[in-house]
Amino acid sequence: MPTVRANNVNLYYETQGEGEPLVLIPYLAADQACYAFQVGEYAKHFRCISVDLRGAGQSDKPATPYSTELFADDVAAFMQAIGVERAHVSGLSLGAAVGMWLASKHPERVKSLSLHSAWPKTDPFLRSVVEGWQVMAKGLGSVPDMVILGIFPWCFTPELYASKPDYVKSLADFVRSRPVQPLDAFMRESDAVVNHDCLARLGGIKAPTQISFGRHDMVTSTRFADPLHGQIKGSEMHVFEDCAHAPIYENVEAFNQKTLAFLSKHSG
Repeated sequence: MPTVRANNVNLYYETQGEGEPLVLIPYLAADQACYAFQVGEYAKHFRCISVDLRGAGQSDKPATPYSTELFADDVAAFMQAIGVERAHVSGLSLGAAVGMWLASKHPERVKSLSLHSAWPKTDPFLRSVVEGWQVMAKGLGSVPDMVILGIFPWCFTPELYASKPDYVKSLADFVRSRPVQPLDAFMRESDAVVNHDCLARLGGIKAPTQISFGRHDMVTSTRFADPLHGQIKGSEMHVFEDCAHAPIYENVEAFNQKTLAFLSKHSG
């Protein structure tokens, strides 16, 4: 599987499908496989390019500070390195934070932008949640254990835990099956989340943009809808009524249908 040199780091990626390029940017503590339930559908229409951010998966993990802006510069350099001038760009949570930086700083690279469970600037509540994850990761000494015990409850509704315990367990097993993120790399990546601030740049995003939230999401709740939808001109917004932070797992069919419709509308 390929690795390329971009912005002074080696970035691992995988591709699937044919058609216009679609770059998928992972969320916190995840590698490129996190969109497994989307790529199968997306790849019927697009060339899906899933990349590991620096500090995660099989990409380099330099011991220097990370930021969402730096991740975006990495992705822009990565696209250039693999010969993709312009692509549809999609991300959830941290992936969306990186996407908005990419679209505002490297607009020529972004044909359409999909921002799921996004936030423009970290507020005190979000900071407190992420700092709690950092404490838990240190205490457990394991990023996968922290994801399952600490991040999962923010990602899924109580109803999902109650009605589909085997499914939640299968997602936990999936997390444990992926390359383990070192604790120090998680701390640097989560610091990028804590310090994220792209608010002043949203008006510079010109690409057609889809914004989505889970109705029961608390970590990036619809409190962020107005600044995102209001500042990104012409953007469209959707709320997944039965989901929390991770509609990509909680209602796969609805998420894929809604997002693929947007991507298809802006391809060609």
